[in-house]
Amino acid sequence: MDLDLALRIKKPPSPTDSSTSEQRKLHEKWDHSNRVSPMIIKRDIPEVFRGIISDDITSAKEFLVEIEQRFAKSDKAETSTLLQNLISMKYQGKGNVREYIMGMSNIASKLRALKLELSKDLFIRLVLIYLSSQFSQFKISYCGQKDKWSLNELISYCVQEEERLKQKRD
Repeated sequence: MDLDLALRIKKPPSPTDSSTSEQRKLHEKWDHSNRVSPMIIKRDIPEVFRGIISDDITSAKEFLVEIEQRFAKSDKAETSTLLQNLISMKYQGKGNVREYIMGMSNIASKLRALKLELSKDLFIRLVLIYLSSQFSQFKISYCGQKDKWSLNELISYCVQEEERLKQKRD
């Protein structure tokens, strides 16, 4: 039925006397799609959102742009929230250290998507800083080495240290 035609292609030129029947049909289909699409969208969105859309909109694309603008999120606010979450994540020795590091890595990847890149070294140091005091010997060991660890190495070594600490407690 090509109801989304107005969303997929640019508006074809208005038919003139020299337009072919195909050009006229395309314009007619596009025009129909452009009138029907917003009605379908309005019918399917919650009623509270219908009132925020201006009645001056003349095309289906403009309608979607208007909706998008109403729901645009602030990258700055999201970045701040993610940074706050990253900085406040502290491993208390409960649960799984691998899940803790993977959670921090997930937040770091979300920050990367928002154009805030944390260097690998900084990320590794953040993970180490927020490990519980049980890992203090482990942290000293890392600082005494010349080699830098990758994320996978850090996870592996932390899991080994967690196992060692569990055995020591038992």
